Amino acid sequence: MSVPPAAALSPLAPTPRPSATARLPGGLVVALRPLDATAPWHDAWVQLGTHAAIANPFYEAPYALAAREAFGMGIRLLLVADRVPEEPGARLLAVWPHRRQDHRWGLPLPVLMGWTHGYAPQGAPLLDASDPCAALAALLAAPRALGEPPRLLLPNTPDAELAPLLDAAGGRRAAFWPHSRGMLDPGRQPPETRARYLDHLSGNRKRRLRRARRRMEAEGEVTFDLLADPARIPAALDAHIALEATSWKGRAGTALAQRPDEARFLRTVSAALAAGGRIRIARLLRGEQLLASIILPMAGREACVLKVAHDETDPAAAPGVQLVHRLTEAVLAGSEIGRIDSCAPPGFGLATLFWQERRSIAHLLVEAGRDPLFPVAHRLESARDWVARMRLALKARRRPPPPPAED
Repeated sequence: MSVPPAAALSPLAPTPRPSATARLPGGLVVALRPLDATAPWHDAWVQLGTHAAIANPFYEAPYALAAREAFGMGIRLLLVADRVPEEPGARLLAVWPHRRQDHRWGLPLPVLMGWTHGYAPQGAPLLDASDPCAALAALLAAPRALGEPPRLLLPNTPDAELAPLLDAAGGRRAAFWPHSRGMLDPGRQPPETRARYLDHLSGNRKRRLRRARRRMEAEGEVTFDLLADPARIPAALDAHIALEATSWKGRAGTALAQRPDEARFLRTVSAALAAGGRIRIARLLRGEQLLASIILPMAGREACVLKVAHDETDPAAAPGVQLVHRLTEAVLAGSEIGRIDSCAPPGFGLATLFWQERRSIAHLLVEAGRDPLFPVAHRLESARDWVARMRLALKARRRPPPPPAED
């Protein structure tokens, strides 16, 4: 599949916005559509999510549609298809949820900004794995074809994984807020290599883990559970929310139990994912008592850490650390999970304690076709980036010290 440069465009008959459709010279169709669970191309969106070049469960249909009510105001889908999406048999080659921001920089210089929020920490568009270069080239040709601004901002994007595709597409780009986050990705290592994965832990760290485990099991046997049964997910989620409410988040007023709209969203999205077998909840239990819990949306065999909760009544037992350790051992032993993205912010060390791989993340400003104003957008985003960093630095100086981390 080949896609010509974005300069050669031939619009189809115009349709009222926010829906619009255009055909690229190579025959592919690009379209703007609202988030709509009843759209004829819904199944094609689901299918694309199962074989995306860069897995992103937050942009797949079940998750995105469940997030529509809580976080989807103003969100549109930019689609690349082999025909008009509403036509029977249409196949989607790219899907990118985004908002149009007309005054991001305080000036009338619009930008299309990828959809991320507190429950969607990954911004890579869904691209057909059979030809991701062609899918991305068409996606970048779409804005000019549809009369949209020729610049895209992709927040929290795995830039190292997207970089080769962007290089092939051409055009300029700039990265902001670059950082790396912990990832468990043993790949196709043989069993003997996997067995040595945790050998990087120091002898002192291993002794502390054993001591904490004995302390945790002093009151009874503790079991690890990777829950997949859809019928049991709602109760496990309720237990997670209740456990989080007893933590420092509850004392700070930021726990899910104190944010009913967010709790409702999490229940909705978990039910949607569970119906398709697309969510796991890793747990440590002492009998019926929940000690620690991690919610893991799935994209194929890749999991993303969405929420973590743990019992804080005995910090020396470190149930959160113990759960990540047990989950790591389960993946290394050959569980259904192939790799896990911690989705952690910079400086969050729980995953990196065990997980050796790192995923490079950045906000990417990307030129979509020829954009004479791209250098201006670049300078403005750089200034915005600097101001945001200064504000965070000042806030950090005034912030009280965080609660002691588990060890």
